[in-house]
Amino acid sequence: MMRKTRSILAMAVCLVGLGITVWAATSIFLVTNASIAHSSFFDGPATMTVRELTLAPGETTPWHRHPGAVLVAVKSGTLTREVGCGGAATYTGGQAFEEFGHDVHRATNPGSEPVVVYDVFIIPEGLPSTILTPNNERLCGPPASVGSCRNGGWSNFTFPRLFENQGDCQQFAITGK
Repeated sequence: MMRKTRSILAMAVCLVGLGITVWAATSIFLVTNASIAHSSFFDGPATMTVRELTLAPGETTPWHRHPGAVLVAVKSGTLTREVGCGGAATYTGGQAFEEFGHDVHRATNPGSEPVVVYDVFIIPEGLPSTILTPNNERLCGPPASVGSCRNGGWSNFTFPRLFENQGDCQQFAITGK
C-alpha cells in the first residue's frame, strides 16, 4: 500500500559559523520503511523508503550520509552532488545515479527552477535513511576499499575517524572497525 505523507523538513537546523541555516526542502514520502526480509545489498533484513524531494533554487542540503544504498532519479531541474572528499557531479532531468558506501555528501540546486528528485533508500533494518554530520561539517570518508587507503589516501579521511597509517585505514576498510 502506498502511503503518501507530506512534510517540510525544517527540523534539520544546523549551525554554520555564527549563523543558523535551515534546510527546508519539501519531501513527499511515497513508501516508508517497507520491509525486505533479506536484502542482497546487506546480506540481511533491510527497509525501503521512496521519497520525492524538491529543492528550491539556490538551496543546499546539509552535509550528510546514508548507511545503505540510495538510487536517485532527477525528474526535473539541475542537481549538483558534492562529495566531502572532493569532487562534484551535476545531473539534470532524466539522469540518475546511485550512492553506496556511506560517503559524506550534500546536494545543491544551482539553477533558477526547483529541482525534483526521486530517492529510493535501501537501508539495513534499524538504521535511519539519512545521518547529518555534526555541526554541518564537511567530512571525508569512510574509505570504500583497501585501494582507497593506498598512496597516501589514508591521510585524507576524516570520517569516521583519522587513521594512523595505511594499514590502519585498510583494516577499517576490511572490518569496519
